[in-house]
Amino acid sequence: MQRLAQEREHPDPFASLRAGSGVSQRERAARERVKRVERALEYLPQVQAAKERQQQTLAREKREKVTEPRASTTDAKARIMKMPDGGFRPAYNAQLATDRATGIIVGVAVTPEGNDAGQAVPMEEQVVRRTGQHPEAYLMDGGFATREAITILEERGVTVYAPVRLPRNKPEEERHQARYGDSPQVAAWRERMATEEAKVIYKERGATAEWANAQVRLHGLSQFTVRGLAKVTTVLLLVAIAHDLLRWIALTT
Repeated sequence: MQRLAQEREHPDPFASLRAGSGVSQRERAARERVKRVERALEYLPQVQAAKERQQQTLAREKREKVTEPRASTTDAKARIMKMPDGGFRPAYNAQLATDRATGIIVGVAVTPEGNDAGQAVPMEEQVVRRTGQHPEAYLMDGGFATREAITILEERGVTVYAPVRLPRNKPEEERHQARYGDSPQVAAWRERMATEEAKVIYKERGATAEWANAQVRLHGLSQFTVRGLAKVTTVLLLVAIAHDLLRWIALTT
């Protein structure tokens, strides 16, 4: 807009001339140039308004794309979740708890939630119901490790081992430092995970939990062929029982 205003105030009389040097031609070219600039200035607010509407539309579509709830037409209780291949499909969040010493599955849970936050404590309570005691240690994925869960589990005498996330835009040396809002249990967990002993213990998760997940897939459970939370949970329980029977045979022969 500023450039157009300057051109209107100080038109270039030679802008549209490629031949001829008559005064009348220069004046006519200058007047035409001024008229074009004035017309452009008249239409500029409309162009700007159209551009703003387009930007608002794109921003609204982007927000709706991110926040618009999705439901499955084939299984109402399933949720559309992002898959490892980057696609989105109806799915359930299946969780297993595995004994470190034997590789036996001691807990099974299925939820329609896409993340693991809030799942750690219910799984531990399920293990207690099945085994009659609290586990001494709980090696969990980082998605389970919320402040509330760590506080509750540590108060029950369960030692939590889970990776500590580095705060955004913070140096590495602050990873295991106590933060505002930490309970004493959470602060102790952060400090514990900075030790070599805790890092070695947590590496065992790959040989237990991840191994059990791989075994379940080897049993053929790569995709649920039933619908509904109850049926999906039943399938996972049956697979866990089959896995545990195979582990019992392996441990007793």
